[in-house]
Amino acid sequence: MVERAGTGDRGEAMGRLASIGAWWDGLEAPLRRLPRGAALAVLVLTLLACLWSAQATTAYVAADQHRAATRPLKEDEGDYKLYQRTLSRMRAGEGYYAAAESEQRAHGYPTRPFVTVRTPTMAWLALTLGLPALKIVAILLLLANVAAWVVALEGRSWLVERAAAALALGVFGVLAFFPLVGLTHEMFAGLLLSLALALHRPHRWWPSLLLAGMALAIREMALPFVLLWGAFALDARRWRESLGLALLLAAFAAGMAVHAHFVALHRLPGDLVSDGWEGMLGLANFIGPLVTTTLVGALPGWLAGPLALLPLLGWAAVRGRLGLFALLWSAGYMVLLSVFARPDNFYWVLLVLPAYGIGIVFVPRALADLLAAALRRGRPLARSGG
Repeated sequence: MVERAGTGDRGEAMGRLASIGAWWDGLEAPLRRLPRGAALAVLVLTLLACLWSAQATTAYVAADQHRAATRPLKEDEGDYKLYQRTLSRMRAGEGYYAAAESEQRAHGYPTRPFVTVRTPTMAWLALTLGLPALKIVAILLLLANVAAWVVALEGRSWLVERAAAALALGVFGVLAFFPLVGLTHEMFAGLLLSLALALHRPHRWWPSLLLAGMALAIREMALPFVLLWGAFALDARRWRESLGLALLLAAFAAGMAVHAHFVALHRLPGDLVSDGWEGMLGLANFIGPLVTTTLVGALPGWLAGPLALLPLLGWAAVRGRLGLFALLWSAGYMVLLSVFARPDNFYWVLLVLPAYGIGIVFVPRALADLLAAALRRGRPLARSGG
């Protein structure tokens, strides 16, 4: 129902200020409510972005293949070899920090700042359970994501969209089947964060808190997810949930302080310092790694590029906390990889997988909403009063 200007508009504005999440939740089709000019602009930008991404992805994949052909990794090079050597030394009885920093020092890896040394969580799990068992855990987490997301999308999607979402999770989460996934910190963290988002309910948020805590223990770069969640909880005035998140952040800070202490304890004066994180490589540094680490990479570049970029648009078409959170979370990591990541930080993209890929399912809906808004005459639709 279209409201008249005046009281209804003021009520909408006040509701928006009271809770941005609740305001978004009241928009059954967020993109359909854009002004006509804005909808046209988004359609044009989407077309241009798709054309650009096709070219950028083709160039990224070609450069990656050329680099692999002209400078193949030696037998003892690469992050996985580093982690495997560290694990072997731990099996022989050496402590994690002594083994990890000795290996990083010996093979030209920095140990400054302390975040260049991974937290010991995955190494301890691999030592205790073994890599084959961790692969099974990763596959089970992926299957749990499929089940949780099918349920989470009920009431805001068609059955065919939920079926497609399950398929998208497999396409974008295929690295769960990788034999060395137990040494892929970002993939495990991404699976946990994706599941945390799917399972979150206002009345039952503690399972998501536990999953987010596990992701933080594995990779500190899960922190933006938790901070965004905290902003949502505060915005909705869910004080118990906010307190739970505050306690999690306090525990995380304490854990990182302990980690920094042990890294410093085993550091030597001549250890290398990181080159920093000022890559400024642009959006290609997000879509390129996303293509090469998922089944999207099996497609030609002209198709893979748009498929890697369009999920963001799809999430913008999903109402409620779920859609808005996924949109902001994905966009945030796009910025991180575009601005801060170096070429060898490509694995950061795994932190939003496989959930990011579900957005591709809602692209037809997003385009339909944008076209409806662009073709509509008169003022944009106001929020329904009922």
